[in-house]
Amino acid sequence: MTIGGQQVATDQTFDVVNPSTGQVFAQAPSATQAHVDAAFTAAQDAFPAWAADSASRRSALRAIADVTEAAADDLGHLLSLETGKPHEDSRWEFRLAALWLRYYADFEMEPEEIVDAQGYRATVVRRPLGVVAAIKPWNTPIIQFAWAIAPALRTGNTVVLKPSPFTPLSSLALATRIAHLLPAGVLNIATGPDPLGERLTSHPVPRKISFTGSIRAGSSIASAAAADLKRFTLEMGGNDPALVLPGADIAAIAGSIFWAGFMNNGQICGDIKRVYVHKSQHSEMVEALAEIARSVKVGGPFEDGVQLGPVSTRPQYDRVVELLGEALGSGARAAAGGAPLDRPGFFVAPTIFDNVDDGSRIVDEEQFGPILPVVSYSDVEDGIRRANRTEFGLTASVWGPDPELNAQIVTRLEAGMVSVNQHGFGVSPHLPFLGHKASGFGVENGRWGLEEYTQVQVIGTPADGPRPAIDDPALAETHTG
Repeated sequence: MTIGGQQVATDQTFDVVNPSTGQVFAQAPSATQAHVDAAFTAAQDAFPAWAADSASRRSALRAIADVTEAAADDLGHLLSLETGKPHEDSRWEFRLAALWLRYYADFEMEPEEIVDAQGYRATVVRRPLGVVAAIKPWNTPIIQFAWAIAPALRTGNTVVLKPSPFTPLSSLALATRIAHLLPAGVLNIATGPDPLGERLTSHPVPRKISFTGSIRAGSSIASAAAADLKRFTLEMGGNDPALVLPGADIAAIAGSIFWAGFMNNGQICGDIKRVYVHKSQHSEMVEALAEIARSVKVGGPFEDGVQLGPVSTRPQYDRVVELLGEALGSGARAAAGGAPLDRPGFFVAPTIFDNVDDGSRIVDEEQFGPILPVVSYSDVEDGIRRANRTEFGLTASVWGPDPELNAQIVTRLEAGMVSVNQHGFGVSPHLPFLGHKASGFGVENGRWGLEEYTQVQVIGTPADGPRPAIDDPALAETHTG
């Protein structure tokens, strides 16, 4: 672990399992309460100097981006071992993380000046909050690493980050490689199983919690944060619908819909989880998706031509298998897949379900695995109602041939990011990423995400006098008179 700029060993460790084999392949350090206290103390001590030096923050993020991108091959190998994802996907994850880091390193916000009759200047400054506790998931560990540290460090905060205990190794390794680029205590990494997350969120030092995970855990974090008024950003998944409108060219869109549902083996919060198709085209869509599913090569991360790997954790694999069995037992038809693969590891055949409906777990719950149910609707209003019939509201998409109808329908879907004839376009460093309803609280990415790590200060000075000394003009807006 990295605490106070030093690599810290522990007497206690926990197992890390390779999902491609189902076997333990490594041990990771397990943080104690003393380690947590030391990490927060180091972050707190490092905060004043770090917050005061914008130029160093920006240059450090650029250097971290370079190291992250250069690590794509060898640390990508480690990422594939702990997640099971194809090696090329792991390399891509490191490159994408570097993109986010560079975006925030180069982020600029132009000052705004407004003249009025008062003869007074108001400068709105965004100040860092202090220490941030970041708790991140197992599905995209390195992207989540970047999403956590880039806006936090850019705005002058310091960080204590906990990767998932299922996939801690790549984050630990990357933190070791970048430790020399940051002052001691600016970034600290603590790993371990529960109750480590609770130790972070209930600790008195952090002023902000950044969390990605389940609704249950996110609700617990919100309750813990309320005790001492910590701020928090929660991203808690989705049950993301694709609404295919009547007359859509099924052959043309099936591939895009399939891969928007099976990216990272269905283990992305914004992946399509439900497909709604007009009853006149339902069978055509089912068969088009099933044909693709049957052609996909599933295997270990280093096999030639592999497209999808295993489910990344044993608990999630057990849940996926349970959902498969329950759906089949309730009358669903697997047009493709429908069962685990007969090989070691947590492999499940890509599954397309027919003869399913709202009200079943396979449709109503976020599967977070290689499963895609296709549900028919009677008319467009019925399709909209079905798409919105969920506690989630992360992403959604409309697929249809009529641009005017698409433009009308897209505004009626209840999600933070909705797109036409594509899915997930909003996952970009410069665009806000957020969930409606139970999918989240707060915003990530872009200027909006950066502001989540700041607090506003208003400084009033005479307009004909000197401007206030602001460390980082990129974090200020000026209104003058």
